[in-house]
Amino acid sequence: MKTHRKQPLILIAFAAVAACVTVPAGISPLEQARADYSNAQANPQVTSLAASELRQAGDTLERANAASSKGEDRVIVDHLAYVADQQVKIAQETATQKAAELAIANAGTERNEVRLDARTREAEMAQRNAESSQRQSEASQRSAEASQRSAEASQRRSEASQRSAEDAQQNAQYARMQTMDAENRNRTLEMQLREMDARKTDRGMVITLGDVLFDTNQSHLKAGGVRNVQKLADFFKQYPQRTALIEGFTDSTGGATHNMELSFERAGSVRTALLDMGIDKDRMSSRGYGESYPVAGNDTAAGRQLNRRVEIVVSDDTGKIAPR
Repeated sequence: MKTHRKQPLILIAFAAVAACVTVPAGISPLEQARADYSNAQANPQVTSLAASELRQAGDTLERANAASSKGEDRVIVDHLAYVADQQVKIAQETATQKAAELAIANAGTERNEVRLDARTREAEMAQRNAESSQRQSEASQRSAEASQRSAEASQRRSEASQRSAEDAQQNAQYARMQTMDAENRNRTLEMQLREMDARKTDRGMVITLGDVLFDTNQSHLKAGGVRNVQKLADFFKQYPQRTALIEGFTDSTGGATHNMELSFERAGSVRTALLDMGIDKDRMSSRGYGESYPVAGNDTAAGRQLNRRVEIVVSDDTGKIAPR
């Protein structure tokens, strides 16, 4: 009968402190440590009975968060997160032990059995500490290997404690350099597009291939047209984030159905040539508009020649092209 009374008291004492929320599998060590630390903070017995141990875990977690925000080596971040997580478990175990000791003080005749259980937990905690120390040693070894692979990263890690105003200055300088790089890339891109006689429109930069690149009433590219398309291919290889919309147009001479087919075939010829030059098919689409959207009057030979064209619309950096 005594034993039946003892078990509920012991279970209550341990369950109040040892309970934790299961964190979904597949998260990073840092996310695991954050979740476990948050659970421990929400447990009043852990915060009251293991305040020192929990504070130590919080300090280590702050170091892990700082290392992550600074972009330090993943090995270092994971190592700090693991140590923080182990310290959280130690705090939970410490609180469990102290709660058990309190239960012993209030249990009267049950004190000896509860104390034995607390000592067992103490031994388990000692074993956990030993395992934690071993894993810390292994993580330190991996950290040393990472330091050898990157002397610059090692230097930044060793100066982590001194980062403050100096870091802010370096970050500002980096941002300026990034801005300058982006401006240089934009200038280079605009220069290359100007060399291909591109013009700026509401839909983006547009490169026009005139009908002189095709035989009369034909969709097959001439040699000169292939050379111009090669320039386009070189451009798209240099800017892989950009896509192209290839549009074919004709003048009003001939039937509307024939003009529509011819414009589509000419746009398709340019797309096929780009494919043969190594540009991925998913980055290009082609359309034919026939005699629609003229850029000049069809009442003169010069105007009709301008209307017989293929236009390549270049996307923005996100690969988007505004609709017509």
